[in-house]
Amino acid sequence: MSASRHSGTTDELGPDEPEPTGHGGGPRPPDHEGPDDASEPAGPDGSDLLAALLDGMDAALCAFDADGVVTHWNREAERILGWTAAEAVGRQGFAGWAARSADAEEVERRLMSAMRAPGRQVHEFALVTKDGGRVLVRTQSAAVRGPDGTPAGVYCAFSEVHTQIDLERSIALSEALLEDAGWGVVLVDADLRPAVVNTHAARLLGVGRTSVLGRPLGELLAQGVEELESALAHVLGEGAPPAPAEMWVSVRTPEGEQRRCWRNGFLRLASPLAEEPVPLGVGWLFQDVTEARQREQEASQTRFRANQSHRAARTAAECEDPWEAATVHLDFALAGFADHALIDRVSGPPAADDPEVPVRLVRAASTPSGTPGPSVLAGAAGLPMHYGETHPAVQCAERNGSVRASAGRADTERAREWARSRQWPPDTVHALCAVLRNRGRTLGVVTFLRSGARAPFERPDALYAEDVAARIALCVDLATATTRTPD
Repeated sequence: MSASRHSGTTDELGPDEPEPTGHGGGPRPPDHEGPDDASEPAGPDGSDLLAALLDGMDAALCAFDADGVVTHWNREAERILGWTAAEAVGRQGFAGWAARSADAEEVERRLMSAMRAPGRQVHEFALVTKDGGRVLVRTQSAAVRGPDGTPAGVYCAFSEVHTQIDLERSIALSEALLEDAGWGVVLVDADLRPAVVNTHAARLLGVGRTSVLGRPLGELLAQGVEELESALAHVLGEGAPPAPAEMWVSVRTPEGEQRRCWRNGFLRLASPLAEEPVPLGVGWLFQDVTEARQREQEASQTRFRANQSHRAARTAAECEDPWEAATVHLDFALAGFADHALIDRVSGPPAADDPEVPVRLVRAASTPSGTPGPSVLAGAAGLPMHYGETHPAVQCAERNGSVRASAGRADTERAREWARSRQWPPDTVHALCAVLRNRGRTLGVVTFLRSGARAPFERPDALYAEDVAARIALCVDLATATTRTPD
């Protein structure tokens, strides 16, 4: 507790002055006590209470009367300078004992000037300790008023400058974190509700600084709140984790839910005034690292897909049957990319593109829709699939470009009907069709399918599918040139 928090107490009491009755609700000194009243319990007299208050302060405090004589000296002052109250009280100023002779007059002049100045004055002095050392202190001094309101002396609360600077640094750090920090800072109370939120945190949460206070975290986060609350509860009970933790959350914003990755640090807050640490809450510091993690994921995904393509090419090169080589490329591409895949070839011999001729597709190969396994060749009979004109595979072949399709947010039954009508496995929700072209001719379509547990296909997925389709098209073209159909 800083000296400034206690100086008001001594201002009311005054050096060697009785406390007026009724002022602050405190007891009166012995020489002003009334007659004994047997009906009231005995208690400490005013001088005992004053001594206890002064000695219990964690700021050094001394007081001077109007002539500059020391009238009060507490234990903290004794700790800092080494002079006891018995050695200090009654001395004239600091000259000859607590200040160098060359400095004593200036120190006394500046301290006693508080009698004529309004409010408090702050000074820094170099005082002398009992063992001859010097210590730089920062003082706050103010006038003490007598019963008639006239200045009766001065009280001076002081502390070592480095202690005061440490306090000011702590306060400055707290204010900087809560105002200007590039990290989100949230002070969470013991009920796991935000009590203080800085500007950056409010921006990341998508709400105002005041509107977030006291609200459950579940009202701010759509996903990830259980993991976050578990971490906060662990910190309250066990202490801060040894390293930051990253969490993916979905934040509710006026624009809708946004999925973000936060790097989190946690600190348990305990009261410094209690004999044993009492948890006051958790200091939660976090930073948005979504873009960096997405870049890392994209780089990792690109490396994996490149490795799969390399392995597929090496394996396909050992296949004698071109259709087997085509299914090898399909199987390697499927890993981590989609749940199912199929190849449809153009019915009949490839011909030059003619918009007037309808596209007819025959199923050539597909992955099992029930249990995982390698692709299975099909379509030896050569019967065309019953695709409508709006079927994504037909549109892909007619446009000679990739086509993405999705059931969207339809309920389960509608999504199943959507998949069945397109002759795909019933758990299909997202589809991506890439055209098979080689030597300027359309040879067929490769289709990748995802269930609802996966995200929809994006543009980078289409680029990868087109690369796989180019490799499969080489195999299909070779099979067509040798007039070999899948069997």
